[in-house]
Amino acid sequence: MNLLTLSLSFLCLVVVSSTNAFTQNERYRIIGPLSAISRQAVPRYLKPQAKKDDQRILTYHMSVRGGGSDDNTSSIEKAKAFVSKNFFLLGMATAVSFAKLFPQLGKNGSILHPELFIGKYGVTVIFLLSGLSLKLSELTNAFANVKLNSLIQICTFGAWPFLIGLPLTRGIEMFFPALLPKPLLEGLLILTCLPTTINMCILLTSTSGGNVATALCNTVISNLLGIFLTPALLLRFFGQTIQLPFVELVSKLCNKVLLPVAVGQALRATPVKAFYSNHSGFFKRLQEMVLLGIVWNAFCEAFTKGLGLDLSHAVVLLIMLPLLHIGSLVTLFSFFKSKFLNNTPDEAVAATFCSAHKTLAFGLPLINTIFAGNQNLASYCAPVMLIHPLQLVIGSLFSPYFSKYTEEKTE
Repeated sequence: MNLLTLSLSFLCLVVVSSTNAFTQNERYRIIGPLSAISRQAVPRYLKPQAKKDDQRILTYHMSVRGGGSDDNTSSIEKAKAFVSKNFFLLGMATAVSFAKLFPQLGKNGSILHPELFIGKYGVTVIFLLSGLSLKLSELTNAFANVKLNSLIQICTFGAWPFLIGLPLTRGIEMFFPALLPKPLLEGLLILTCLPTTINMCILLTSTSGGNVATALCNTVISNLLGIFLTPALLLRFFGQTIQLPFVELVSKLCNKVLLPVAVGQALRATPVKAFYSNHSGFFKRLQEMVLLGIVWNAFCEAFTKGLGLDLSHAVVLLIMLPLLHIGSLVTLFSFFKSKFLNNTPDEAVAATFCSAHKTLAFGLPLINTIFAGNQNLASYCAPVMLIHPLQLVIGSLFSPYFSKYTEEKTE
C-alpha cells in the first residue's frame, strides 16, 4: 500500500510539475500536500533519498512562489538604505519645501514657537551633547593647537574682508556699477567682517565627520574676538565710532555655548555617558533633526519677511552669494588639507566650516546696533540674512563629500 501511494503521489508530482495547465501558485498548492503524503508513504529504507528529492522540489516551487515577495522586500530594504544614507539631504529638501508651503508655521512667534523649541532648547541640547561626546583631552588639544586656531581666525577676520570683501566690492563699483547699488555693496563688505557661526559650524562639522572639538573651540574664539575685531574693521572701512554691550555679548555666549558644554562634560562622569554611547546613532539623528529645524525656521523667516530688495538685485545676490560661499569652501578645504599644514582630515573639515561661515545671530544685532537710524540699514542686513540659509543648504550638500573624505583618510 505504501508503494502504491508513493507511486501515485510521484506520478501526480511529475504531471503537475511538467504540465502548463497549472499556474505556479496552483502547482505549489497541489505539490505541497502531495509531498507530505509522499513522506508518510515512503518506506524507511527509501526515506533519505526521497527526503532529498522532496526538499529539492519544495525548494524550487517555494522559490518560484516567493520570488515576487523577495523582490518587494529587497526594494523596500534598498529604499530604507537610501533614505538612511541620504537622510539629511532629503530632510533639507523637505524642510525648505514645507517652509515654502506653510511659512507662517515656522516663523518666529508662531504657534509652534520655533525660536524657543529649536533656537533655544534644541541648540542647548546640541551643545550639551557636544560636551558629552568630547573627551576633555580632545578639548584641551583643540585649544592647544595654536597654529590651526590662528589660521582659522586669520581667514575669518583677515582674508575675508581684505582679500574678498574689499576687492569684490571695489571691483563691482568700478567695472560694473549698475550691477548692485552702493548700500548693498557696503552690506557685502560688512558681511565679510563678521565672525563665524556657532550652531551651524558645529552641527555641520559633526554630520561631516569633522573634529567637533576644533569647531567648538574656534566658534567660541571667533565670536569672542568678533566683539572687538568686527567693530574695529567697520571703523576702518566706514569710519564710525562703535560702542557695544561687551558684558551682555559675553554673557550670551557663555550661556548659549560654554554652559551646556560644561554640563555635558560633567555628565561624562555619570551613567549618562554609557547611555549616550549605546544610543549614539539616535543622538546623531537628533542633531540632524535640530539642524533641519533651524533650516526650516530660517527659510520660513525668509519667505514671510522678505529682504526688501528689488528683484534684479535679489537675483544678483542669489547668484553671487552661493558662488562666493562654494568658492570659499573649496579654496579653504584645499588649503587646510594641504600636506604642509599637517592637519588631520577631521581638523581640515572643521577648519573649513569655521573659516567659511558668517554668523547671522551675532551679525544682525551688531549691524542694527551700529547703523541704527541709517536709511540703508535694510541693505546692510540683506546679504547676511540671505547667506544664512544658503550656508545651511550648501554646507549640507558638501557634507557627504567631507564625510567620505574623513572616512577614507582615517581608514
